[in-house]
Amino acid sequence: MLTCGIIGLPMVGKTTFFNLLTQAKAETSNFYSGRTETNRAIARIPDDRIDFLSDLYRPRRTIYAQLEVIDVVGLVRGSSQGQGVGNAFLTSVRNADMLIQVVRVFENPEVPHPENTIDPVRDVETINLELLLADLEMVEKRIQRIEAGKKKAEQLKELDILKKIKVGLEEERSIRNLGLTEEEAFQIRSFAFLTEKPMLLVVNLDEKQLRNNHYPGKSQLEAYALEKGIHMLEVCGRAEMEISELSQEDQKAFLEDLGITEPGIHRVAQAMYHHLGLISFFTVGEDEVRAWTIEKNTPAKTAAGKIHSDIERGFIRAEVVKYHDLHELGSMVKVKEKGLFRLEGKDYLVQDGDIINFRFNV
Repeated sequence: MLTCGIIGLPMVGKTTFFNLLTQAKAETSNFYSGRTETNRAIARIPDDRIDFLSDLYRPRRTIYAQLEVIDVVGLVRGSSQGQGVGNAFLTSVRNADMLIQVVRVFENPEVPHPENTIDPVRDVETINLELLLADLEMVEKRIQRIEAGKKKAEQLKELDILKKIKVGLEEERSIRNLGLTEEEAFQIRSFAFLTEKPMLLVVNLDEKQLRNNHYPGKSQLEAYALEKGIHMLEVCGRAEMEISELSQEDQKAFLEDLGITEPGIHRVAQAMYHHLGLISFFTVGEDEVRAWTIEKNTPAKTAAGKIHSDIERGFIRAEVVKYHDLHELGSMVKVKEKGLFRLEGKDYLVQDGDIINFRFNV
């Protein structure tokens, strides 16, 4: 299962978003608590399609797509050099497949900002610089090791890539923005560089800022995110916590009052999923409706292996129905009557939202 790591300065709302995503009840604090452990739990990816299919089939159980989420300790200036609990932070987050950076724009005298003022671009740059310095240190050590070793001639390709990365990092450019080829990215995959990981920026604002669609530094932060190629979402963590404690009916009224159509945390969860290059196909029936997670451009035979290795091994055909066809027509019978039920072979590339029944024989 792929993992998303929530990062940011202390006191910005990381654990609040962790709890919202995972329904965990990890302790939050308005003060520096000295916490050094990493919170870890599973997040369910909200999906209206699964909701519709579950209502249609009334299965014994419904299973949504899932991702693991880790909430690490707050990052401070100098973490890349071991300040605070920097080394523990970097070890935890290096194992993540994607980073969610929470930046704070809300004012609250009861929750002091670690820098004493609200400046989202400054805070994001602080975090990104620490990630960059940690990667640069790793690159420099590896280059030195190769150049001092006896197998330098066998590692020239890796050395060239590392030197290219070093130049980029010294120019304060993240590895994900260096335009590495697939071959180059494959060559360095074992390093798990921090600035190579996909990043989602979550702006934690207060309810007034959400309603007014404005907060200090908004235009500067949007320009920064655009320049760096970072996707940005604005969410009011405090309001989301209140929404999560309401009934479905009251949630709808609260959302309407805020002028939004769905909880912001749903958008965060869905963005996590898609930024990792993931899609879902569905299996349906009276026993179970389930979303299966695969990477984009996965062949049908490989997708079948997600369910069981025997299905992949004995793959014959994939019976495929497009979700939008079933949603529009309302039943499988009508889908088949319209000729929208297809048989696909092992090389068919599964599409997001495909409803599939695999034929197999072992």
